Amino acid sequence: KIASDFVKGVADGCVDSACALLGGGTAEMPGFYDEGKYDIAGFGVGIVEKEDIVNGEAITAGDVLIGLASTGVHSNGFSLVRKLVTDYSEPFAGKTIGEVLLTPTKIYVRPVLAVLELYRKAVHGMVHITGGGFYENIPRMYPSDDEGYMSLISVIKKNSWKVPGIFDELVRRGANPDRMYNTFNMGIGFVMAVEASKAADIIAELKKHNQEACVIGRVEKAVKKVSEQIDAVLFED
Repeated sequence: KIASDFVKGVADGCVDSACALLGGGTAEMPGFYDEGKYDIAGFGVGIVEKEDIVNGEAITAGDVLIGLASTGVHSNGFSLVRKLVTDYSEPFAGKTIGEVLLTPTKIYVRPVLAVLELYRKAVHGMVHITGGGFYENIPRMYPSDDEGYMSLISVIKKNSWKVPGIFDELVRRGANPDRMYNTFNMGIGFVMAVEASKAADIIAELKKHNQEACVIGRVEKAVKKVSEQIDAVLFED
């Protein structure tokens, strides 16, 4: 039952992301894993035409940052979550907190590909918000010089989207509120840097594909070049 449910979940994910499941294997290692414990690994390989690569080189001051809503904690920050939550059966938001924490990570492939099909030239950068939150991920899409310095920064408007309640709950349980954007996605799982004049059209296209999205900030020219990722993301109320 566990194996069949797992394979079905992988297959469903492949359908969501328009990928083919080419193969897999299992290794039984008696004495190495405890009863009922499993170690799962996988990888994906993609191909793209060179002229279609979105590598961030086109990002410029004045671009708009569009945030695509996450489904919750996704797959990052669980070292901290495990310290904060000791009873996963506790009720939360009409479910148990364990069920809320295990909400599957959103797969953004289809809505993003739909946008690229129509607005490729207007999309200048893209990035997942994974481990390290906003500070360690958004700067990854910015170009840097030979010495690793960036000349662009992000200005994020904090109140431009609704932060899911699970993050407030983690703060209530002891997470440092000043470090939440360094650790979690805070309700934004994917960010696109786009030409400002096309932002509304791109958001409309995302919503056609059942993906909630909104403008969460903008790209500005840095007053001075920055090398640390944390200095390349600013927040404003």
